[in-house]
Amino acid sequence: MEIASVGVIGAGQMGNGIAHVCALAGYDVVLNDINQEALDRAMTQIDRNLARQVSRSLITEEDKQAAQARISTTMTLTDLGKMDLVIEAATERETVKDAIFKELVPHLKDDTILTSNTSSISITRLASRTDRPEKFMGFHFMNPVPVMQLVELIRGIATDEETYKACLAVVERLGKTASSAEDFPAFIVNRVLVPMINEAVYVLYEGVGNVKSIDEAMKLGANHPMGPLELADFIGLDTCLAIMNVLHDGLADTKYRPCPLLTKYVEAGWLGRKAGRGFYDYRGDTPVPTR
Repeated sequence: MEIASVGVIGAGQMGNGIAHVCALAGYDVVLNDINQEALDRAMTQIDRNLARQVSRSLITEEDKQAAQARISTTMTLTDLGKMDLVIEAATERETVKDAIFKELVPHLKDDTILTSNTSSISITRLASRTDRPEKFMGFHFMNPVPVMQLVELIRGIATDEETYKACLAVVERLGKTASSAEDFPAFIVNRVLVPMINEAVYVLYEGVGNVKSIDEAMKLGANHPMGPLELADFIGLDTCLAIMNVLHDGLADTKYRPCPLLTKYVEAGWLGRKAGRGFYDYRGDTPVPTR
């Protein structure tokens, strides 16, 4: 099917980035959130990110204005029923996603493709609770969406080939690269990445190194652009913990046991950059390690 319009559920860090790249690629976009302030912040962030692309000569001012004109916002979820493709990018909690799909599905067109930006939750399970498991798949963007080139496409057990090809065409139109993954916990990127972060937290927990030494070791010793603890703060420690719990529950292997220190930071509300504190304290002019 030909996709001309995209609905995005959730106006947070991932949702506004998805709306940004889809509008820039020429799709008509409707961005939904339950909070008007979140929608306003998202539009401000999109404007800022587009302006940054203009300043770097990646796009023209005309491209920026055209992309902004293609994005509309709504607090009414059912407004997305008319879209050709819907990408859910809400909180990484299965109960939340299920509730969203339950409300939206009765209002969708028969041929609308429904997708989730989940970073770890079973696509097959999410799809089974809708009326269109064959037209449901995982559409996992990397953060930050306007910068990162990869999109994981995850087929559930019922996803048909037409749906996969339609989503692949969208990825290509966005100028990004698709990586096809099977529907197993955390897929490809987070199956490898988040356990590495969890192990770095164990190294901190056991006193093998402090925050600074661990991050410097991986940046200079493994040529990583960001240290694992810095990266955890960027992703969000609550998200890292949620993914580790999905891996631990889904694969029943003790090697995926979340580090108790990671759990403790989340319990403290020290979730990383978005909370002002995580493995680093961001409340001053420069980030300061908290351990």
